[in-house]
Amino acid sequence: MLRDNVIFICTGNSIRSQIAEAFLRNYAKDKFNVFSAGLNPKPIHSLTYQVMEEVGISIDDQKSTGLDKIIGKRGFKYAIIVCHEAEKNCPDIYPWCKVRLFWPFEDPGSFKGSLKEKLDKFREVRDLIDIRIKKWFEEIEKENT
Repeated sequence: MLRDNVIFICTGNSIRSQIAEAFLRNYAKDKFNVFSAGLNPKPIHSLTYQVMEEVGISIDDQKSTGLDKIIGKRGFKYAIIVCHEAEKNCPDIYPWCKVRLFWPFEDPGSFKGSLKEKLDKFREVRDLIDIRIKKWFEEIEKENT
């Protein structure tokens, strides 16, 4: 069975898009090929690893990738943009993507505070992304039955 490709796009591909990629991979298993990319990729944030480990999902095999390394190299059924900056600055993704979605999430990496407060913000954003991914995946599953 041919699987649809899904890509999560963010500015740095260091937090939100990485979390979204991991959750969809976890839920979708063999239903989608899941990727993430950034407009200006940065290394994955250390707290991203930590908060995903807390929910039993390892992202050790994921890496930060530039959108320019993927654009035009493969087609995607869904491109899901997870931050305002990426939405503003994303290049035209037609024709390599059929459906473009915009799910903005707050950037926990820009949050100022103690380590505990930063971790709490990362967890909050992680949980919001998890809820959104579950809901969307359930909708897709219903459409395909």
